[in-house]
Amino acid sequence: MAEKKEKAYKIVQEHEKCIGCGACASICDNWIIGNDGKAKPKKTTISEKELKCNKDAESSCPVNCIHVK
Repeated sequence: MAEKKEKAYKIVQEHEKCIGCGACASICDNWIIGNDGKAKPKKTTISEKELKCNKDAESSCPVNCIHVK
């Protein structure tokens, strides 16, 4: 029987829209505030087990610049 491949998800951030409020970074450890004062993901391809906190980060963003697909 073949192993079921874990689904991968992609994070797309509209970095120029980010206001650096830090909501995403406070919710999910995949997000950090960079040297430019704006948030950025540590990695943009995530696994099923990393999905929840990144979706929480997406929904916490006041300018809706985080998209998890």
